[in-house]
Amino acid sequence: MSKFATIADKIELETALTFAERAPEKTLFQLLSSTVDKFPNRNALSFQIKSGVKDKAETHSWTSLKARVTQAANTFRQLGVGEKDVIAYLLPNCNEAVLTLIGGATAGIVNPVNPTIEVGQIAAILRETGAKVVVTLKTFPKSDVAQKVSQAIALAPNVETVLEVDLVRYLTPPTSWIAPLIRPKLDVSHSAAVLDFNAELDKANASALDFSESGEDRVAAYFHTGGTTGMPKVAQHKFSGMIYQGWCAEEFLFTEEDVLICPLPMFHVFAAYPTLMACLASGAHMVMPTPAGYRGDGVFDNFWKLLERWEVTFMVTVPTAVAALMQRPVDADVSKLRLALCGSAPLPVELAKRFEKSAGVEILEGYGMTEATCLVSINPPHGERKIGSVGLPFPYCDVKILQCDEAGNITTECGLDEIGEICLDNPGVVTGHTYTEDAKNVGLFADGKYLRTGDLGRIDADGFLWITGRAKDLIIRGGHNIDPAIIEEALAAHKAIAFTGAIGQPDSHSGEVPCVYVELVEGAEVSIEDLNAYLQENIGERAAIPKHVEILDELPKTQVGKIFKPDLRKLAITRVYDAALAEANIDANVASVLDDKKRGLVAQVKYNDPSITDDAVNDVLGSFTPQWEQAE
Repeated sequence: MSKFATIADKIELETALTFAERAPEKTLFQLLSSTVDKFPNRNALSFQIKSGVKDKAETHSWTSLKARVTQAANTFRQLGVGEKDVIAYLLPNCNEAVLTLIGGATAGIVNPVNPTIEVGQIAAILRETGAKVVVTLKTFPKSDVAQKVSQAIALAPNVETVLEVDLVRYLTPPTSWIAPLIRPKLDVSHSAAVLDFNAELDKANASALDFSESGEDRVAAYFHTGGTTGMPKVAQHKFSGMIYQGWCAEEFLFTEEDVLICPLPMFHVFAAYPTLMACLASGAHMVMPTPAGYRGDGVFDNFWKLLERWEVTFMVTVPTAVAALMQRPVDADVSKLRLALCGSAPLPVELAKRFEKSAGVEILEGYGMTEATCLVSINPPHGERKIGSVGLPFPYCDVKILQCDEAGNITTECGLDEIGEICLDNPGVVTGHTYTEDAKNVGLFADGKYLRTGDLGRIDADGFLWITGRAKDLIIRGGHNIDPAIIEEALAAHKAIAFTGAIGQPDSHSGEVPCVYVELVEGAEVSIEDLNAYLQENIGERAAIPKHVEILDELPKTQVGKIFKPDLRKLAITRVYDAALAEANIDANVASVLDDKKRGLVAQVKYNDPSITDDAVNDVLGSFTPQWEQAE
């Protein structure tokens, strides 16, 4: 395990050998085979469908995992998949998701898809990628995945075969007897062949691949970004980027004796790469609790006990999960736990301090993005951490802070501690062709080389990277830029606050003014008046003090725990527009807010009085930036 404590360590590693020399494997199957040769009988992968500490679990050794991956890859090839063909999967966490990811990337191009997005968006992704095979759930109680996927496939005629995974096999009596009896019926409206995933794998050769890999670095995965609103972008990932994520983890963090708990969804890069690839490269053991991960029934309540059960040494998490865990006592022996990696969104400093004090373990905050095959930097595990920063860029990752025009031409390269756009190049960036759709790559690269992240940040004198905001998340109040993190950091220190989301709400005078939505710690009570007074005292920048504070029962969140700000913006538009219409005595209201691909968020206004005219409504709403139209 190499030392990675300072920027000097990074430079020394980079100059000693090239990345290709450090990681000779060219494909995931080669990497898996190398790990099996070293640790054939060690535990590789475990999944338990329920969250109890004594609930049934299925565990693969590295040898049995390779055999099953081999069968998956051979099955896909038998279904007509070649290196440039796509296998999409829409699955909750289960061992089959991992088999599909590795086996799919071996046979062709694997495309994990978030099963919670809308049917139309799923269909759009399947058409965009040209998916030939889809792996998804067989109908299962309290799940609509199978139904949604069936509807989406009807809109994607390119799909030829559906392989169904039946989660009933993970259950124990009497639940395993009852579940098939209450299984929802599926109305199939597509023409694709439907087969049983595990039954097909059972027929396939487990001893060796039935085909020869080209052995070349190639695009082996498609991951979509977003997808909870608007049409997702599809990012391309090569073997080299995947292997790079595993190499970084093996080189600095893990050995075959480590156990990683992964309650994040396997359709997200944070789970698929820094976590799974870390195990694939190092021989560590990955544990997945429940199909829904952190969102699974009882996972938060049983989390510390699950760490004790599996003797977990390393956990991966996100800020929203950290906040939820801090509402529960550490009620188990977690002495084996030595590190936690937190990513996906900025971690408030006060929350990090509370977690470390309660759990007795350090949090390493990292930074990454789908377009870079995930992790870019991490607070060094062997040296000084700077809480609030996202650490040092990994070796072979070149990060620059730049100012660019829309076309990607560099206008300024920022100096130390100067804020600009974070731009980067590493083995995980598919330069010039990050997205499958060529038009989406226009202007994406600074100077044709450095991926423009859209995040604002700075690099300090020690080489540490600091995220200062998201370019598109900036609140622009009368031309004055306000970082929402100023508001969120202030509220994170309040003992009654669990989660916060600060946005710019429409304002007819300033364009935008700050507002913030909060979710309280369970059982806590605080008034809006008290929060306003607290913000007045704790936000030094007067322009950043929110004009509106609202308490919600629960803030909207993505599947990986990020606060989903588009939904908060919709709430703000609805509230502001309804108030403006009421003040003007116009009997109309916002029925919904749609995300239009070209116009952005558009308010759909319902006229409750037939005498209302468009001109009258426009006199009121035309002074706001977000557009509006009459609801149908």
